[in-house]
Amino acid sequence: MMPFAGGLEATANGMLLFSVASACVYFFLLDTPVSLRRSVVKTIPVALLAGLVLLHRGPLLLAGALALSALGDAFLSRGQGEKAFLGGLASFLVAHLLYVALFAHSGGGLGMLLTSPRLLFGIIIAIFAIVMLAVLWPRVEVTLRLPIAVYVAAILAMGLAALTLPDWRIILGAMLFIASDALLATEKFLLGARSTQRFWMRHAVWALYYAAQALIALGFLMAP
Repeated sequence: MMPFAGGLEATANGMLLFSVASACVYFFLLDTPVSLRRSVVKTIPVALLAGLVLLHRGPLLLAGALALSALGDAFLSRGQGEKAFLGGLASFLVAHLLYVALFAHSGGGLGMLLTSPRLLFGIIIAIFAIVMLAVLWPRVEVTLRLPIAVYVAAILAMGLAALTLPDWRIILGAMLFIASDALLATEKFLLGARSTQRFWMRHAVWALYYAAQALIALGFLMAP
């Protein structure tokens, strides 16, 4: 059963399937050398989700967040240099701010966040963000500390804002996004250069990240 009307031949279903397929292809290209092909394949999956939102006349904030995330993917696909990392960080920072605005506009407000068990999840997320930042702080270069602190605050705000929404897909997507970013930070800043954990972490980051974006997009597009 296809998620959108019209069967497999429908444009929306085709775009979604192509997005998923290209995400799977990148999963196996992840450890290949930096190349234009690798960058294109990494950028396509979330860019197609942004196109799908526009096709369905979904929220512009959602389309913008997905488009900026695709731009962040393009930056991060260009290697491990500081410029590529900062470009990706800036793109995802603005994407998270758009998600915060979208979730805050669409959600039930602070009153819903203060209900149980949402409040408990919010406290856990806040504690996790504080601990993660405290662990990262002495491990990153001084020039990166402020950008990373701002980014952690933005993704924390995104997670808390998601908890005000009624759709479990969007909430789960936000949580997976936080998990993906935490693994990415761990792999980049906390592991040794020759750590054997890097291989599975890089693949887990991509799988969690794409699942997060797809769940958030579908949560809005398939809402009753």
